[in-house]
Amino acid sequence: MRRKEVLRALGIFHGATADQLWRMLRPGDRHDRITRDTLNALKDSGRVRVETRLELGHQLWVLTEKGHKEAKLLLPKDVRNSALRQLEYDDEGRPVEADGYDELATAVTSTAAVLTDAGYGTPLSWQTEIAHKLPYGYTQYTDLTMRAPDAGVPAMLLEVDRVTEPVDELRRYTEWFELLAPKADATKVKAARGAAVHDFRLWSRIYPATGREGYVPVAFVFTGKTAAQRESRMRRLEQAARAYSGGTPYAGRSAGITAVDYHQAVPVVVTELEGITADPAGAAGAVWRRLGRDEWQTLGEALDNPDGDRLYAVQWREANRRQAEREAAEWEAQRPVCTGCGEKFTEDRWAQVQGHRSWGSESDGLCGPCADAASARAEVERVARRQAEEAAARALAADPPAARSRGVFGRRR
Repeated sequence: MRRKEVLRALGIFHGATADQLWRMLRPGDRHDRITRDTLNALKDSGRVRVETRLELGHQLWVLTEKGHKEAKLLLPKDVRNSALRQLEYDDEGRPVEADGYDELATAVTSTAAVLTDAGYGTPLSWQTEIAHKLPYGYTQYTDLTMRAPDAGVPAMLLEVDRVTEPVDELRRYTEWFELLAPKADATKVKAARGAAVHDFRLWSRIYPATGREGYVPVAFVFTGKTAAQRESRMRRLEQAARAYSGGTPYAGRSAGITAVDYHQAVPVVVTELEGITADPAGAAGAVWRRLGRDEWQTLGEALDNPDGDRLYAVQWREANRRQAEREAAEWEAQRPVCTGCGEKFTEDRWAQVQGHRSWGSESDGLCGPCADAASARAEVERVARRQAEEAAARALAADPPAARSRGVFGRRR
């Protein structure tokens, strides 16, 4: 089993030391002795060889042609097999050790080793030199791609920078992230908002959903040179990355909303390989910094967006609450006051009066109880008038005016 593990790991990476393989494959072991024994056994069987000896004295192991073929069979079909490093010979046909292994490749393997050691996936979570092709003929190669969903990072692209790389990678990554998937409906793309936009992008067909706002995160791992040079490099990258990683204000946002829309941004974090190895917690420690922030955080904290959608939801609810209060205050200020008792109208009475659309009648200026009382008084007065009129009519009928005007002989007086 250990031999297969080593072959698979060397099939993914261009080469690795015993220390790197130990950290990736068996971090629970107390040291790399068993890993070295496994490498020697594979060497005896002609599957691996020593490419060179690095500055710190570690031997760099690579696959032979026999081991390369076997590793390809052991790897899943969706995992890219690294290129075979050909053995070099001197003028007399004797094999010689390579006099200079690519220091970037060593740093790439070390990065994968320390991250795996910290619980970010397994050796099969990694792939190297993955191509991201752009329409104008340029291809952006990623040093490492990581998939560690169990650690909260479904996918991440890593650039290992020995303070020698250009700082325009983020522009190219953004251009690639914005590529539409084949046969994407342009009308639907234009109408989509927020995270729904990604459903039409090419990247979502290749990488899993990130679980956070934005595109697949990109990590820059700096190593080499001096600490001051690495810090200067980070500042230059941060300036160049603002247009791609900073996010934008939410469209149509109301007053009081400071949340940032990261849905069309590239989350970018930086770290130093030297800082990871010096931290007791390794890559699991607070050794990551999100561009645009000052504090060093764990990787999960750095990738998180506490000022994104979650804050927006809270601030939106608060903005709606304040708006409702303003509207309620304006509504209350318009509420009529009863001309009778001075009390404000109830909602039902206001709605009733507004339905009349009369506002010229005396009763419309009264609240419900006063209107009822006025109506009752009016009814009493109406009944009294009717009764008086009826009494007058009865009296008139009993003693008509003509009868009252004649004398005893029936003559007019």
